[in-house]
Amino acid sequence: MTGQKFQELADIMKRLRKDCPWDREQTHDSIKGATIEETYELIEAIDLKNYDEMKSELGDLLLHILFHSVMAEEMNKFEINDVIDSIKDKLIRRHPHVFGDVKVNGTDEIVKNWEEIKLSEGRESVLEGVPKNLPSLARAYRLQEKASKVGFDWDNKSDVWKKVIEEMDEMHEMERSGDKVKLEEELGDLFFALTNYARFLGINPENALRFTNEKFISRFSYVEKKIKESGRKMTESTLEEMDKFWEESKGRKSVQ
Repeated sequence: MTGQKFQELADIMKRLRKDCPWDREQTHDSIKGATIEETYELIEAIDLKNYDEMKSELGDLLLHILFHSVMAEEMNKFEINDVIDSIKDKLIRRHPHVFGDVKVNGTDEIVKNWEEIKLSEGRESVLEGVPKNLPSLARAYRLQEKASKVGFDWDNKSDVWKKVIEEMDEMHEMERSGDKVKLEEELGDLFFALTNYARFLGINPENALRFTNEKFISRFSYVEKKIKESGRKMTESTLEEMDKFWEESKGRKSVQ
Protein backbone atom coordinates (compact mmCIF):
# COMPACT_ATOMS: atom_id res chain seq x y z
CA MET A 1 0.00 0.00 0.00
CA THR A 2 2.85 2.40 0.85
CA GLY A 3 4.40 1.91 -2.59
CA GLN A 4 1.07 2.49 -4.29
CA LYS A 5 0.43 5.71 -2.37
CA PHE A 6 3.93 6.96 -3.12
CA GLN A 7 3.45 6.29 -6.82
CA GLU A 8 0.13 8.15 -6.73
CA LEU A 9 1.88 11.16 -5.20
CA ALA A 10 4.66 11.00 -7.80
CA ASP A 11 2.03 10.87 -10.56
CA ILE A 12 0.29 13.94 -9.10
CA MET A 13 3.58 15.85 -9.13
CA LYS A 14 4.21 14.91 -12.76
CA ARG A 15 0.66 15.97 -13.67
CA LEU A 16 1.22 19.34 -11.98
CA ARG A 17 4.43 19.86 -13.94
CA LYS A 18 2.50 19.20 -17.12
CA ASP A 19 -0.81 20.96 -16.54
CA CYS A 20 -0.23 23.70 -13.95
CA PRO A 21 1.45 26.86 -15.36
CA TRP A 22 2.99 27.80 -12.01
CA ASP A 23 4.44 24.35 -11.28
CA ARG A 24 5.70 24.10 -14.85
CA GLU A 25 7.66 27.36 -14.54
CA GLN A 26 9.54 26.35 -11.40
CA THR A 27 13.22 25.38 -11.29
CA HIS A 28 15.53 23.94 -8.64
CA ASP A 29 16.68 27.48 -7.86
CA SER A 30 13.21 29.01 -7.71
CA ILE A 31 11.93 26.56 -5.07
CA LYS A 32 15.09 25.96 -3.03
CA GLY A 33 14.16 28.74 -0.60
CA ALA A 34 10.76 27.13 -0.07
CA THR A 35 12.48 23.77 0.49
CA ILE A 36 14.48 25.33 3.33
CA GLU A 37 11.35 27.02 4.69
CA GLU A 38 9.47 23.70 4.78
CA THR A 39 12.33 22.17 6.75
CA TYR A 40 12.16 24.92 9.35
CA GLU A 41 8.38 24.57 9.58
CA LEU A 42 8.89 20.87 10.31
CA ILE A 43 11.40 21.75 13.05
CA GLU A 44 8.87 24.15 14.59
CA ALA A 45 6.23 21.40 14.64
CA ILE A 46 8.73 19.06 16.30
CA ASP A 47 9.55 21.71 18.94
CA LEU A 48 5.85 22.14 19.69
CA LYS A 49 5.27 18.35 19.77
CA ASN A 50 2.40 19.03 17.38
CA TYR A 51 2.09 15.71 15.59
CA ASP A 52 -0.75 16.82 13.30
CA GLU A 53 1.44 19.68 12.07
CA MET A 54 4.46 17.38 11.89
CA LYS A 55 2.49 15.01 9.64
CA SER A 56 1.53 17.91 7.39
CA GLU A 57 5.03 19.39 7.25
CA LEU A 58 6.60 16.01 6.50
CA GLY A 59 4.18 15.79 3.57
CA ASP A 60 5.26 19.22 2.34
CA LEU A 61 8.91 18.21 2.59
CA LEU A 62 8.22 14.95 0.75
CA LEU A 63 6.52 16.97 -1.97
CA HIS A 64 9.67 19.05 -2.40
CA ILE A 65 11.80 15.92 -2.68
CA LEU A 66 9.51 14.71 -5.45
CA PHE A 67 9.41 18.18 -7.05
CA HIS A 68 13.21 18.34 -7.32
CA SER A 69 13.37 14.71 -8.51
CA VAL A 70 10.76 15.20 -11.24
CA MET A 71 12.56 18.29 -12.53
CA ALA A 72 15.84 16.35 -12.58
CA GLU A 73 14.13 13.53 -14.48
CA GLU A 74 12.94 16.02 -17.10
CA MET A 75 16.59 17.05 -17.55
CA ASN A 76 17.66 13.38 -17.85
CA LYS A 77 19.83 13.72 -14.72
CA PHE A 78 18.14 11.28 -12.32
CA GLU A 79 14.68 10.29 -11.09
CA ILE A 80 13.08 9.46 -7.75
CA ASN A 81 14.01 5.76 -7.88
CA ASP A 82 17.66 6.79 -8.21
CA VAL A 83 17.23 8.94 -5.10
CA ILE A 84 15.77 5.97 -3.22
CA ASP A 85 18.51 3.61 -4.44
CA SER A 86 21.17 6.12 -3.41
CA ILE A 87 20.00 6.45 0.20
CA LYS A 88 19.25 2.71 0.45
CA ASP A 89 22.77 1.80 -0.68
CA LYS A 90 24.28 4.42 1.61
CA LEU A 91 22.42 3.13 4.68
CA ILE A 92 23.55 -0.44 4.02
CA ARG A 93 27.14 0.60 3.27
CA ARG A 94 27.43 2.75 6.39
CA HIS A 95 25.93 0.14 8.74
CA PRO A 96 28.25 -2.85 8.31
CA HIS A 97 27.52 -3.79 11.94
CA VAL A 98 23.89 -4.36 10.91
CA PHE A 99 24.10 -5.56 7.31
CA GLY A 100 27.61 -7.04 7.41
CA ASP A 101 29.85 -8.93 9.80
CA VAL A 102 31.52 -5.96 11.53
CA LYS A 103 31.47 -6.17 15.33
CA VAL A 104 31.19 -3.00 17.43
CA ASN A 105 31.22 -2.20 21.13
CA GLY A 106 28.86 0.69 21.55
CA THR A 107 27.88 3.92 19.82
CA ASP A 108 31.37 5.46 19.83
CA GLU A 109 32.73 2.73 17.57
CA ILE A 110 29.71 3.03 15.29
CA VAL A 111 30.32 6.77 14.89
CA LYS A 112 34.05 6.25 14.25
CA ASN A 113 33.32 3.60 11.61
CA TRP A 114 30.76 5.94 10.02
CA GLU A 115 33.40 8.65 9.52
CA GLU A 116 35.98 6.17 8.21
CA ILE A 117 33.46 4.82 5.69
CA LYS A 118 32.68 8.34 4.46
CA LEU A 119 36.38 9.03 3.93
CA SER A 120 36.69 5.76 2.01
CA GLU A 121 33.87 6.98 -0.26
CA GLY A 122 36.10 9.75 -1.57
CA ARG A 123 35.78 12.58 0.91
CA GLU A 124 39.05 14.38 1.54
CA SER A 125 38.08 15.75 4.96
CA VAL A 126 35.86 14.66 7.82
CA LEU A 127 34.45 18.21 7.72
CA GLU A 128 32.97 17.72 4.27
CA GLY A 129 29.23 17.41 4.27
CA VAL A 130 28.57 20.28 6.68
CA PRO A 131 26.50 22.68 4.53
CA LYS A 132 27.83 26.22 4.20
CA ASN A 133 24.27 27.54 4.32
CA LEU A 134 23.55 26.15 7.78
CA PRO A 135 22.96 28.82 10.43
CA SER A 136 26.42 29.65 11.78
CA LEU A 137 25.69 28.38 15.29
CA ALA A 138 24.44 25.04 13.98
CA ARG A 139 27.37 24.82 11.58
CA ALA A 140 29.90 25.42 14.37
CA TYR A 141 28.28 22.64 16.39
CA ARG A 142 28.41 20.19 13.48
CA LEU A 143 32.03 21.05 12.61
CA GLN A 144 33.10 20.46 16.21
CA GLU A 145 31.04 17.28 16.44
CA LYS A 146 32.54 15.82 13.26
CA ALA A 147 36.11 16.68 14.31
CA SER A 148 35.51 15.05 17.69
CA LYS A 149 34.51 11.77 16.03
CA VAL A 150 38.09 11.25 14.85
CA GLY A 151 39.60 12.18 18.22
CA PHE A 152 40.20 15.92 17.70
CA ASP A 153 38.59 17.11 20.90
CA TRP A 154 39.13 18.42 24.40
CA ASP A 155 39.86 15.92 27.17
CA ASN A 156 37.40 17.32 29.70
CA LYS A 157 34.62 19.83 30.19
CA SER A 158 36.54 22.04 32.65
CA ASP A 159 39.19 22.84 30.03
CA VAL A 160 36.47 23.82 27.58
CA TRP A 161 35.00 26.21 30.14
CA LYS A 162 38.46 27.73 30.71
CA LYS A 163 38.60 28.35 26.97
CA VAL A 164 35.25 30.16 27.14
CA ILE A 165 36.61 32.46 29.87
CA GLU A 166 39.82 33.00 27.90
CA GLU A 167 37.89 34.00 24.78
CA MET A 168 35.65 36.31 26.81
CA ASP A 169 38.69 38.08 28.29
CA GLU A 170 40.24 38.43 24.83
CA MET A 171 37.02 39.95 23.51
CA HIS A 172 36.90 42.50 26.34
CA GLU A 173 40.55 43.38 25.71
CA MET A 174 39.90 43.87 22.00
CA GLU A 175 36.86 46.01 22.80
CA ARG A 176 39.11 48.45 24.63
CA SER A 177 41.40 48.64 21.60
CA GLY A 178 38.60 49.96 19.38
CA ASP A 179 39.49 47.59 16.52
CA LYS A 180 36.04 46.55 15.25
CA VAL A 181 37.37 43.95 12.81
CA LYS A 182 39.39 42.17 15.48
CA LEU A 183 36.52 42.54 17.95
CA GLU A 184 34.20 40.75 15.55
CA GLU A 185 36.75 37.96 15.21
CA GLU A 186 37.07 37.60 18.99
CA LEU A 187 33.29 37.55 19.39
CA GLY A 188 33.16 34.73 16.84
CA ASP A 189 35.81 32.86 18.83
CA LEU A 190 33.69 33.27 21.97
CA PHE A 191 30.57 31.95 20.25
CA PHE A 192 32.61 29.00 18.95
CA ALA A 193 33.95 28.23 22.44
CA LEU A 194 30.45 28.46 23.97
CA THR A 195 29.17 26.12 21.28
CA ASN A 196 31.90 23.66 22.22
CA TYR A 197 30.94 23.87 25.89
CA ALA A 198 27.28 23.30 25.01
CA ARG A 199 28.32 20.18 23.10
CA PHE A 200 30.13 18.86 26.19
CA LEU A 201 26.95 19.49 28.18
CA GLY A 202 24.98 17.46 25.65
CA ILE A 203 23.02 20.52 24.52
CA ASN A 204 22.49 21.57 20.91
CA PRO A 205 23.10 25.36 21.02
CA GLU A 206 20.91 26.03 17.99
CA ASN A 207 17.97 24.43 19.80
CA ALA A 208 18.79 26.29 23.02
CA LEU A 209 18.92 29.68 21.29
CA ARG A 210 15.74 28.94 19.34
CA PHE A 211 13.87 28.20 22.58
CA THR A 212 15.25 31.39 24.14
CA ASN A 213 14.14 33.44 21.13
CA GLU A 214 10.59 32.08 21.52
CA LYS A 215 10.67 32.80 25.24
CA PHE A 216 11.74 36.39 24.55
CA ILE A 217 8.95 36.83 21.99
CA SER A 218 6.37 35.51 24.45
CA ARG A 219 7.52 37.74 27.30
CA PHE A 220 7.94 40.84 25.17
CA SER A 221 4.47 40.28 23.67
CA TYR A 222 3.10 40.27 27.22
CA VAL A 223 4.79 43.62 27.86
CA GLU A 224 3.29 45.04 24.66
CA LYS A 225 -0.16 43.73 25.64
CA LYS A 226 -0.01 45.34 29.09
CA ILE A 227 1.20 48.68 27.73
CA LYS A 228 -1.59 48.64 25.16
CA GLU A 229 -4.16 47.86 27.86
CA SER A 230 -3.00 50.97 29.69
CA GLY A 231 -4.00 53.05 26.66
CA ARG A 232 -0.46 53.98 25.66
CA LYS A 233 2.12 53.08 23.05
CA MET A 234 5.41 51.32 23.76
CA THR A 235 7.27 54.47 22.81
CA GLU A 236 5.35 56.40 25.47
CA SER A 237 6.23 54.05 28.35
CA THR A 238 9.34 54.10 30.52
CA LEU A 239 11.92 51.38 30.84
CA GLU A 240 10.86 50.94 34.48
CA GLU A 241 7.27 50.24 33.42
CA MET A 242 8.35 47.78 30.78
CA ASP A 243 10.65 46.02 33.27
CA LYS A 244 7.72 45.69 35.69
CA PHE A 245 5.60 43.88 33.11
CA TRP A 246 8.62 41.87 31.99
CA GLU A 247 9.05 40.50 35.50
CA GLU A 248 5.31 39.76 35.63
CA SER A 249 5.60 37.76 32.41
CA LYS A 250 8.12 35.42 34.02
CA GLY A 251 5.49 34.15 36.46
CA ARG A 252 3.02 33.17 33.75
CA LYS A 253 2.64 29.42 33.16
CA SER A 254 2.63 29.92 29.40
CA VAL A 255 6.14 31.33 29.54
CA GLN A 256 9.01 29.03 30.27
